[in-house]
Amino acid sequence: MTLPAPPRRPVALALMVVAPVLWSMAGVLTRSIERAGAFEIAFWRSSFAAAFVAAALAVLQGAGAWRGLRAVGGIGLASGAMWAVMFTAFIVALTLTTTANVLVINSAGAFLSALLAWLVLRERVPAHTWAAIALATAGMALMFGAGLRADDGRHLTGMLIALSVPVAGAINIVMLRHSAARIDLMPAVLLGGIFSAAAALPLALPFTATPRDFAVLAALGVFQLGLPCMLLVLASRTLRAPEMALLGLLEIVLGPLWAWLGAGEVPAGATLAGGAVILASVAGNQLWNWSRGGGTRGAA
Repeated sequence: MTLPAPPRRPVALALMVVAPVLWSMAGVLTRSIERAGAFEIAFWRSSFAAAFVAAALAVLQGAGAWRGLRAVGGIGLASGAMWAVMFTAFIVALTLTTTANVLVINSAGAFLSALLAWLVLRERVPAHTWAAIALATAGMALMFGAGLRADDGRHLTGMLIALSVPVAGAINIVMLRHSAARIDLMPAVLLGGIFSAAAALPLALPFTATPRDFAVLAALGVFQLGLPCMLLVLASRTLRAPEMALLGLLEIVLGPLWAWLGAGEVPAGATLAGGAVILASVAGNQLWNWSRGGGTRGAA
């Protein structure tokens, strides 16, 4: 099966900015759900995402979509499993510990992605990218430091579950990069949605979602999960792992902004300051790349 040409670097960068913008809408959309619980949200969000990705592949690839699904092989199944972990563990962790705990732990994904890319793919990680990752992590701690808690077993359990999200994300990004030239792993997003929905279903019953909830859950599945994950797969054909992980942190910056605009939740001064630090680290990394001629090459 012929792989589509990788997107040009400016296009890949745009895709990798749009993806976290869409991911960041999760909080404000979830707040408008009336009755559905966490596992029901996970089930329907993953189901709608899987349905959307299946439809998109059918439109884009026609009969080749089924051949592409069969061609992903073991690495496609592994990538689908990583997607499923990310799809479900985030929701589960939020039921056990604070949002601050979950988000700060998720920020480890940038460091883990860079480390794995260096160890497994031998992708060189420049010193300025390591510095940007460290600065972004400090910004994350500033944003949510006041809300961190680990004072009982429930919070510790939630934090351990949350840790699986950046670990799975880093592994998945490395697999996407490793297979970019050989295998189209877009169908792995579909597998991830199926695996996640299957895992959440026993705990999601009985269903309690209202018609309004279904509309919100469909929006979550299509626009907050399925579409941005497909964009990430496309971007991975061009961008290196550390750069993708850094750009993904924009989700954490934009989440409080949507809550402010859509739900009237005014962010604290520390949240704004930490977000500014993260934005500065991401922007600084890109500006350094461009200044060194990385605007057209696959610099990290």
